[in-house]
Amino acid sequence: MTDPYSSPEIPAPRPDSFWQSELNESQWSAVRECERPLLVIAGAGSGKTRVLTYKIAYLLERGYAPWEVLALTFTNKAAKEMNERISNIVGPGRARGLWSGTFHSIFARILRAESQSIGFDSNFTIYDSADSRSLLKSIIKELKLDDKTYKPSKVQGRISDAKNRLMLPQEYAADPHFTNRDARDNMPDLHRVYTEYFRRCRTARAMDFDDLLLEVVRLLKTVPSVRQQWQKQFKFILIDEYQDTNHAQYVLISTLVGTGPDASE
Repeated sequence: MTDPYSSPEIPAPRPDSFWQSELNESQWSAVRECERPLLVIAGAGSGKTRVLTYKIAYLLERGYAPWEVLALTFTNKAAKEMNERISNIVGPGRARGLWSGTFHSIFARILRAESQSIGFDSNFTIYDSADSRSLLKSIIKELKLDDKTYKPSKVQGRISDAKNRLMLPQEYAADPHFTNRDARDNMPDLHRVYTEYFRRCRTARAMDFDDLLLEVVRLLKTVPSVRQQWQKQFKFILIDEYQDTNHAQYVLISTLVGTGPDASE
Protein backbone atom coordinates (compact mmCIF):
# COMPACT_ATOMS: atom_id res chain seq x y z
CA MET A 1 0.00 0.00 0.00
CA THR A 2 1.08 3.55 -0.58
CA ASP A 3 1.95 5.80 2.31
CA PRO A 4 -1.25 7.76 3.17
CA TYR A 5 0.78 10.59 4.66
CA SER A 6 2.77 11.50 1.55
CA SER A 7 -0.21 12.85 -0.39
CA PRO A 8 -0.66 16.63 -0.74
CA GLU A 9 -4.41 16.18 -0.13
CA ILE A 10 -3.69 15.20 3.49
CA PRO A 11 -3.30 18.20 5.82
CA ALA A 12 -0.82 18.32 8.67
CA PRO A 13 -1.96 16.98 12.07
CA ARG A 14 -3.68 19.52 14.29
CA PRO A 15 -2.58 20.38 17.84
CA ASP A 16 -4.29 19.04 20.94
CA SER A 17 -5.97 22.40 21.40
CA PHE A 18 -8.17 21.64 18.38
CA TRP A 19 -9.43 18.37 19.88
CA GLN A 20 -9.95 19.97 23.28
CA SER A 21 -12.06 22.67 21.70
CA GLU A 22 -14.28 20.04 20.05
CA LEU A 23 -14.75 17.82 23.11
CA ASN A 24 -15.59 18.15 26.78
CA GLU A 25 -13.05 17.03 29.37
CA SER A 26 -14.37 13.47 29.73
CA GLN A 27 -14.61 12.99 25.97
CA TRP A 28 -11.11 14.33 25.43
CA SER A 29 -9.76 11.99 28.12
CA ALA A 30 -11.24 9.01 26.26
CA VAL A 31 -10.00 10.19 22.86
CA ARG A 32 -6.39 10.75 23.87
CA GLU A 33 -6.01 7.44 25.79
CA CYS A 34 -4.17 5.24 23.30
CA GLU A 35 -1.94 3.03 25.45
CA ARG A 36 -4.39 0.62 27.08
CA PRO A 37 -7.86 -0.93 26.62
CA LEU A 38 -10.69 1.51 27.23
CA LEU A 39 -14.40 1.03 27.91
CA VAL A 40 -16.60 4.11 27.65
CA ILE A 41 -19.84 3.90 29.64
CA ALA A 42 -22.26 6.72 28.96
CA GLY A 43 -25.96 7.35 28.58
CA ALA A 44 -27.95 8.18 25.45
CA GLY A 45 -27.12 11.53 23.92
CA SER A 46 -23.89 11.96 25.87
CA GLY A 47 -21.64 11.79 22.81
CA LYS A 48 -20.49 8.15 22.61
CA THR A 49 -20.44 8.16 18.81
CA ARG A 50 -18.69 11.52 18.85
CA VAL A 51 -15.97 10.07 21.08
CA LEU A 52 -15.59 7.05 18.81
CA THR A 53 -15.31 9.07 15.59
CA TYR A 54 -12.97 11.66 17.09
CA LYS A 55 -10.78 8.95 18.59
CA ILE A 56 -10.38 7.32 15.18
CA ALA A 57 -9.66 10.70 13.63
CA TYR A 58 -7.14 11.43 16.41
CA LEU A 59 -5.35 8.13 15.75
CA LEU A 60 -5.17 8.84 12.02
CA GLU A 61 -3.71 12.28 12.67
CA ARG A 62 -1.17 10.80 15.08
CA GLY A 63 0.42 8.72 12.34
CA TYR A 64 -1.47 5.43 12.38
CA ALA A 65 -2.34 4.13 8.92
CA PRO A 66 -6.07 3.73 8.18
CA TRP A 67 -5.70 -0.02 7.66
CA GLU A 68 -4.27 -0.32 11.18
CA VAL A 69 -7.58 0.81 12.67
CA LEU A 70 -10.63 -1.49 12.81
CA ALA A 71 -13.93 0.19 13.69
CA LEU A 72 -17.01 -1.99 14.12
CA THR A 73 -20.70 -1.08 14.27
CA PHE A 74 -23.95 -3.05 14.26
CA THR A 75 -25.84 -1.42 11.39
CA ASN A 76 -24.95 -0.23 7.89
CA LYS A 77 -26.52 3.14 8.70
CA ALA A 78 -24.28 3.62 11.74
CA ALA A 79 -21.21 2.58 9.74
CA LYS A 80 -22.03 5.03 6.94
CA GLU A 81 -22.57 7.90 9.37
CA MET A 82 -19.36 7.12 11.24
CA ASN A 83 -17.30 6.99 8.04
CA GLU A 84 -18.75 10.30 6.88
CA ARG A 85 -17.98 11.96 10.22
CA ILE A 86 -14.40 10.69 10.24
CA SER A 87 -13.87 11.82 6.64
CA ASN A 88 -15.24 15.26 7.50
CA ILE A 89 -12.83 15.60 10.43
CA VAL A 90 -9.58 14.41 8.85
CA GLY A 91 -10.35 14.61 5.13
CA PRO A 92 -11.06 11.75 2.70
CA GLY A 93 -7.38 11.29 1.90
CA ARG A 94 -6.34 10.46 5.44
CA ALA A 95 -9.41 8.25 6.04
CA ARG A 96 -8.97 6.23 2.85
CA GLY A 97 -8.30 2.56 3.62
CA LEU A 98 -9.93 2.60 7.07
CA TRP A 99 -11.41 -0.75 8.07
CA SER A 100 -14.78 0.51 9.23
CA GLY A 101 -18.15 -1.23 8.93
CA THR A 102 -20.50 -3.78 10.44
CA PHE A 103 -19.24 -7.02 11.96
CA HIS A 104 -20.62 -8.99 9.04
CA SER A 105 -19.28 -6.75 6.27
CA ILE A 106 -15.79 -6.53 7.77
CA PHE A 107 -15.40 -10.22 8.47
CA ALA A 108 -16.90 -11.23 5.13
CA ARG A 109 -14.09 -9.14 3.64
CA ILE A 110 -11.49 -11.00 5.70
CA LEU A 111 -13.00 -14.37 4.79
CA ARG A 112 -12.88 -13.52 1.09
CA ALA A 113 -9.23 -12.53 1.46
CA GLU A 114 -8.45 -15.77 3.29
CA SER A 115 -10.92 -18.02 1.46
CA GLN A 116 -8.35 -20.64 0.46
CA SER A 117 -7.47 -21.27 4.10
CA ILE A 118 -11.06 -22.38 4.79
CA GLY A 119 -11.68 -24.28 1.57
CA PHE A 120 -13.91 -21.68 -0.08
CA ASP A 121 -13.69 -19.65 -3.27
CA SER A 122 -13.26 -15.92 -2.72
CA ASN A 123 -16.56 -15.29 -4.50
CA PHE A 124 -18.62 -17.45 -2.13
CA THR A 125 -22.32 -16.61 -1.91
CA ILE A 126 -23.81 -15.00 1.18
CA TYR A 127 -27.37 -16.16 1.95
CA ASP A 128 -29.73 -13.63 3.44
CA SER A 129 -32.52 -14.64 5.84
CA ALA A 130 -34.95 -15.38 3.01
CA ASP A 131 -32.41 -17.63 1.26
CA SER A 132 -31.76 -19.52 4.50
CA ARG A 133 -35.45 -19.99 5.25
CA SER A 134 -36.11 -21.26 1.74
CA LEU A 135 -33.34 -23.85 2.03
CA LEU A 136 -34.56 -24.94 5.45
CA LYS A 137 -38.10 -25.31 4.13
CA SER A 138 -36.81 -27.65 1.42
CA ILE A 139 -34.77 -29.71 3.89
CA ILE A 140 -37.71 -30.04 6.31
CA LYS A 141 -39.87 -31.29 3.44
CA GLU A 142 -37.22 -33.74 2.19
CA LEU A 143 -36.74 -35.16 5.68
CA LYS A 144 -40.53 -35.64 5.83
CA LEU A 145 -40.87 -33.52 8.96
CA ASP A 146 -44.03 -31.64 9.90
CA ASP A 147 -43.52 -28.02 8.85
CA LYS A 148 -46.14 -26.91 11.37
CA THR A 149 -43.89 -28.21 14.14
CA TYR A 150 -40.59 -27.58 12.41
CA LYS A 151 -41.48 -24.07 11.35
CA PRO A 152 -38.63 -22.77 9.13
CA SER A 153 -38.41 -19.48 11.04
CA LYS A 154 -38.18 -21.30 14.40
CA VAL A 155 -35.62 -23.79 13.10
CA GLN A 156 -33.65 -20.92 11.60
CA GLY A 157 -33.60 -19.17 14.97
CA ARG A 158 -32.26 -22.24 16.78
CA ILE A 159 -29.56 -22.84 14.18
CA SER A 160 -28.60 -19.17 14.38
CA ASP A 161 -28.37 -19.43 18.17
CA ALA A 162 -26.15 -22.51 17.85
CA LYS A 163 -23.81 -20.75 15.44
CA ASN A 164 -23.62 -17.70 17.68
CA ARG A 165 -22.52 -20.10 20.41
CA LEU A 166 -19.89 -21.34 17.91
CA MET A 167 -21.44 -24.81 17.83
CA LEU A 168 -21.03 -26.92 14.71
CA PRO A 169 -23.76 -29.49 13.84
CA GLN A 170 -21.89 -32.40 15.43
CA GLU A 171 -21.40 -30.44 18.64
CA TYR A 172 -25.05 -29.46 18.70
CA ALA A 173 -26.16 -33.07 18.18
CA ALA A 174 -23.93 -34.22 21.05
CA ASP A 175 -25.11 -31.59 23.56
CA PRO A 176 -27.97 -32.92 25.74
CA HIS A 177 -28.99 -29.41 26.79
CA PHE A 178 -30.06 -28.59 23.23
CA THR A 179 -31.21 -32.03 22.09
CA ASN A 180 -33.38 -32.45 25.21
CA ARG A 181 -34.84 -29.00 24.71
CA ASP A 182 -35.66 -29.80 21.09
CA ALA A 183 -37.25 -33.12 22.11
CA ARG A 184 -39.44 -31.34 24.69
CA ASP A 185 -40.58 -29.01 21.91
CA ASN A 186 -41.44 -31.98 19.64
CA MET A 187 -38.45 -31.26 17.38
CA PRO A 188 -36.10 -34.19 18.15
CA ASP A 189 -34.74 -34.14 14.59
CA LEU A 190 -33.66 -30.52 14.60
CA HIS A 191 -30.01 -31.59 14.78
CA ARG A 192 -30.55 -33.52 11.53
CA VAL A 193 -31.92 -30.37 9.90
CA TYR A 194 -28.91 -28.36 11.11
CA THR A 195 -26.50 -31.03 9.84
CA GLU A 196 -28.10 -31.12 6.40
CA TYR A 197 -28.41 -27.33 6.22
CA PHE A 198 -24.72 -26.94 7.06
CA ARG A 199 -23.78 -29.53 4.44
CA ARG A 200 -25.95 -27.95 1.74
CA CYS A 201 -24.48 -24.51 2.34
CA ARG A 202 -20.94 -25.84 2.06
CA THR A 203 -21.77 -27.80 -1.09
CA ALA A 204 -23.19 -24.61 -2.63
CA ARG A 205 -20.11 -22.63 -1.53
CA ALA A 206 -22.40 -20.39 0.48
CA MET A 207 -22.49 -18.88 3.96
CA ASP A 208 -25.32 -17.30 5.88
CA PHE A 209 -24.80 -14.24 8.07
CA ASP A 210 -24.04 -16.32 11.16
CA ASP A 211 -21.44 -18.32 9.24
CA LEU A 212 -19.49 -15.13 8.58
CA LEU A 213 -18.64 -14.95 12.28
CA LEU A 214 -18.46 -18.70 12.94
CA GLU A 215 -16.07 -19.30 10.06
CA VAL A 216 -13.77 -16.38 10.82
CA VAL A 217 -13.45 -17.56 14.43
CA ARG A 218 -12.59 -21.05 13.16
CA LEU A 219 -10.11 -19.53 10.71
CA LEU A 220 -8.32 -17.46 13.33
CA LYS A 221 -8.19 -20.32 15.81
CA THR A 222 -6.98 -23.00 13.40
CA VAL A 223 -4.55 -21.11 11.15
CA PRO A 224 -1.94 -19.38 13.38
CA SER A 225 -0.23 -17.54 10.50
CA VAL A 226 -3.52 -15.92 9.46
CA ARG A 227 -4.41 -15.06 13.05
CA GLN A 228 -1.02 -13.44 13.64
CA GLN A 229 -1.22 -11.50 10.40
CA TRP A 230 -4.52 -9.83 11.33
CA GLN A 231 -3.50 -9.33 14.95
CA LYS A 232 -0.42 -7.51 13.69
CA GLN A 233 -2.34 -5.39 11.19
CA PHE A 234 -4.98 -4.02 13.54
CA LYS A 235 -3.24 -1.83 16.09
CA PHE A 236 -6.56 -0.48 17.38
CA ILE A 237 -10.02 -2.09 17.48
CA LEU A 238 -12.95 0.13 18.36
CA ILE A 239 -16.52 -1.10 18.81
CA ASP A 240 -19.64 1.03 18.88
CA GLU A 241 -22.35 -0.23 21.30
CA TYR A 242 -20.00 -2.91 22.65
CA GLN A 243 -22.64 -4.11 25.12
CA ASP A 244 -24.60 -5.60 22.21
CA THR A 245 -21.90 -8.09 21.21
CA ASN A 246 -22.94 -11.74 21.30
CA HIS A 247 -20.73 -14.70 22.24
CA ALA A 248 -19.32 -15.21 18.73
CA GLN A 249 -18.50 -11.51 18.36
CA TYR A 250 -16.87 -11.43 21.80
CA VAL A 251 -14.69 -14.47 21.07
CA LEU A 252 -13.79 -13.07 17.67
CA ILE A 253 -12.64 -9.72 19.04
CA SER A 254 -10.83 -11.35 21.97
CA THR A 255 -8.93 -13.53 19.52
CA LEU A 256 -8.03 -10.58 17.31
CA VAL A 257 -6.63 -8.58 20.20
CA GLY A 258 -4.74 -11.60 21.48
CA THR A 259 -6.62 -12.22 24.74
CA GLY A 260 -8.99 -15.04 23.79
CA PRO A 261 -8.39 -18.80 23.99
CA ASP A 262 -5.66 -19.86 21.53
CA ALA A 263 -5.17 -16.21 20.62
CA SER A 264 -1.41 -16.30 20.86
CA GLU A 265 -0.54 -19.94 20.21
